[in-house]
Amino acid sequence: MKIDNALYEQLARIGRAIASGPRLALLDLLRQGPRTVEALAQQAGLTLANASQHLKVLRQARLVEADKRGVFVTYRVADASVDSFYAALRGLAETRLAEVQQIARAFVEKRGSFEAVDRQRLLERVRAGEVMLLDVRPAQEYRAAHIEGAVSVPLSELEEHLASVPKARDVVAYCRGPYCVLAPQAVTLLRARGYRAFALGDGVAEWRAHGLPVAAGDTP
Repeated sequence: MKIDNALYEQLARIGRAIASGPRLALLDLLRQGPRTVEALAQQAGLTLANASQHLKVLRQARLVEADKRGVFVTYRVADASVDSFYAALRGLAETRLAEVQQIARAFVEKRGSFEAVDRQRLLERVRAGEVMLLDVRPAQEYRAAHIEGAVSVPLSELEEHLASVPKARDVVAYCRGPYCVLAPQAVTLLRARGYRAFALGDGVAEWRAHGLPVAAGDTP
């Protein structure tokens, strides 16, 4: 029995859509929360026109969706299966590609190893007021989506807001996941100022993937 090639052609649409570094970067950013085209272009280091074109390809493959409000268009991943697909793709690359393994080792050398964290226990301690959880990404990323209970203190503003970070509590900082250096840099600064601080390897996408609560909006 001959296999219908139409199925494989449709599967190839997904392959073609992600066969681009910039498009994967945009998809990874959208895993953390919805963003406007302008924000995506800035954070991915693309021109507005280039970002729009890449997003069009992702949308045609049904990987992302868009909402228009006034003159602004906001994109988001289509659903949780897209989030899981990206995580599986990255995991496969980390397992099979020596080049990715080298990049991962370089990140560890640059940022240091992340401490092992029991996610559920961390959430309980944050809720009990025993730990201050800092989101050190830019504020607009925090507003789009953040780990429940986290406080927004962008890395660029951390030093000027140290007075609001109590030394009596442990401090855990997070950013965009295991390939982001913002949280380790925040921890280096905090420890130099006498804080007991740790970096969380998870970003919002990893936290959500483990079924843990994610919120949106401004700092409580």
